[in-house]
Amino acid sequence: MLEIKTAKTHKGKRELEKRAPKLVEGGKKTLILHGTKTSGVLNAVLTQIYQLKKESAVKYSRKNENIKPFETGGETSLEFFSLKTDCSIFVYGSHSKKRPDNLVFGRTYDHHIYDLVEVGVENFKPMESFNYDKKIAPKEGSKPFIVFIGEGFENVEELKHLKEVLLDLLRGEVVETLNLAGVDRAYVCAAVSPNKVFFSHCALRLKKSGTIVPRMELVEVGPSMDLVIRRHRLPNDGLRKEAMKTTREKPKKKEKNVKKDVLQGKIGNIYVPDQKIGEMALPNKSKGVKRERREAKRKNESGDDHAKKRKEDA
Repeated sequence: MLEIKTAKTHKGKRELEKRAPKLVEGGKKTLILHGTKTSGVLNAVLTQIYQLKKESAVKYSRKNENIKPFETGGETSLEFFSLKTDCSIFVYGSHSKKRPDNLVFGRTYDHHIYDLVEVGVENFKPMESFNYDKKIAPKEGSKPFIVFIGEGFENVEELKHLKEVLLDLLRGEVVETLNLAGVDRAYVCAAVSPNKVFFSHCALRLKKSGTIVPRMELVEVGPSMDLVIRRHRLPNDGLRKEAMKTTREKPKKKEKNVKKDVLQGKIGNIYVPDQKIGEMALPNKSKGVKRERREAKRKNESGDDHAKKRKEDA
């Protein structure tokens, strides 16, 4: 069992809050581990997965004897490394006679094993074996397109599960807006059979099409491999329900100058600056002034008429 840590300082509390499960998740870090025995092909696969996820991945090169993901008691070390590195996705590689070139993709929730997918690697081709113009090579940290080809990803349970895990592994940081000029790569996953998927990494080349929208071509830059599904373990219903918990409303921003009272309810403070009435500029053409002028003018005119009549009488 993992030791439950409690923070003793404000900084420690902030760090634990960062690692706690959130309603709105950000980008997920990936942990890459080696088993007791690995092959040359498997070492190359793990290295190139790390290169694809370099900006958000942690790779351990030492061999780990105590990690056995599908066995009871063999998950403790995995959960410890997940807590230590704050990684919610892991890729574990091992090699044996029964399961050669074996990869295990897994996700964690609150640093406990959530689900697992085990695949075998076949027909692996590294990046170095592909020839292409280096100018179109994908840039580190760019957002990818992820393409799933085949009805199996909608009908077969194993492929549906693998699709969910690969999406979490490859999509990177979650963003609200995207500049299409910066999208320069695509991951292509094609369902060859109910238990086999062809995986390839391609660069996007933009060409003239005679219209505003350019024509896009895929150039394979590697790595590419066949993933044969061997075992998989879905999360139990209680854990899935807790992990999929969401809120309908967006998280509210902190309101300033507002406090709550048990009796009066919500109370707000409004700050009004001092009004300097003496310095206020009044308009010259006001209705009251015009009215007074008209009345004075009428009185003057009536006074002149009386004066003229008196002169005439005299």
